[in-house]
Amino acid sequence: MSPTSALSTNDPEIFLAIQHEGKRQQEGLELIASENSVSQAVMDAQGSILTNKYAEGYPGKRYYGGCEHVDTVETLAIERLCKLFSVSGQPLSANVQAHSGSQANMAAYLSLMNAGDRLMGMSLTQGGHLTHGSPVNFTGKLFQVTSYGIHPVTHRLDYDLIRDQAKKDKPRVIVAGASAYPRVIDFRTFGEIAKEVGADLVVDMAHIAGLVAAGLHPTPIGHATLTTSTTHKTLRGPRGGVVLGDAEPIKKVNSLIFPGIQGGPLMHVIAAKAVAFAEALRPDFKTYQQRVIDNARTLADALQSLGFYLVTGGTDNHLMLIDLTQSLDKSLNGKESEAWLDHAGLTVNKNTVPNEKRSPFTTSGLRIGTPAVTTRGLGTEEMTMLAQWIKDVLESKGSESVMLRVRKEVRTLCARFPLATV
Repeated sequence: MSPTSALSTNDPEIFLAIQHEGKRQQEGLELIASENSVSQAVMDAQGSILTNKYAEGYPGKRYYGGCEHVDTVETLAIERLCKLFSVSGQPLSANVQAHSGSQANMAAYLSLMNAGDRLMGMSLTQGGHLTHGSPVNFTGKLFQVTSYGIHPVTHRLDYDLIRDQAKKDKPRVIVAGASAYPRVIDFRTFGEIAKEVGADLVVDMAHIAGLVAAGLHPTPIGHATLTTSTTHKTLRGPRGGVVLGDAEPIKKVNSLIFPGIQGGPLMHVIAAKAVAFAEALRPDFKTYQQRVIDNARTLADALQSLGFYLVTGGTDNHLMLIDLTQSLDKSLNGKESEAWLDHAGLTVNKNTVPNEKRSPFTTSGLRIGTPAVTTRGLGTEEMTMLAQWIKDVLESKGSESVMLRVRKEVRTLCARFPLATV
């Protein structure tokens, strides 16, 4: 009995939900900047028999027997990850056990600071992440938080302002990285600022890890004490987290991951990570990442030509942020726009914008990214089609006839670029 037939027989409700999700992914276009589609090889590894194995500890130092084969898996994952992000052959160490990017960040922070110390990170409302100091997150509860933002006019990071703030607030750790910032981040300058104020720099490169691996975005390696990342998004692997750094800082991270904040590692996920890292080491991965950037720039240009206002006026990476208060109709909000586009087969996410006036449940913006549609095979020609569809749906304010027409056209396009793993 195959796994699929076993599931359909043993749990038809879950089987049906999975089938419906497969249909949704196959017949719609994924434009959420933090999502991607894995290869069949990654999916095979994640669905493997390794899910049965408990392996508390690290390779060669486990608390359970029978770990010789999962030791091989984890060692390969570490070696491949370090090779992927090594700079000029300098030795690099890594932890691949973090269940998520948030847990990778937690381990990094706690390895460098104590509860009550000061953390300085990018404000969530201006492009940062929950784990960069949001009051509703563990960071806001464990640490004293001071947040930096973007320039009020250019909406770009202003490193002089960040330096002045760091000198004033004297944080123990500065975290750089973003979840909704469309421009290149200068990690070298962040590193210099951290040194000037006696802080450690943690870089969360979750969104741009694939671009960094391909050499298409400046690397934080060599400037940050620790670098964290998710393994999905632009890196195109399974959902999970990693931490990179020199040997000594990683030793502390290892003890914070286990036994500090996690128990047994998910060996099937670590195997899938290893597969994804091997894929990212291949020459065609750089070609893919360049196409991600090319598609993003083309889509950004097309949206602007149709009357949309993009924060910072465009993009350098894989994502863009539409400010609806300055586009088409100022009454549009993120919540409604997201729902209308989803009904039309275009999945995006609502997002706050600079000087946000609406609640985070409503928002005035949309975040759009190109990793998943690029994985699917869409190119710059298709990006202009996407821009027009987005305008048609939003300009119509969710007209049922327009949404149905666009959904039909989206499905026709999807049929030309089928998902290989669905």
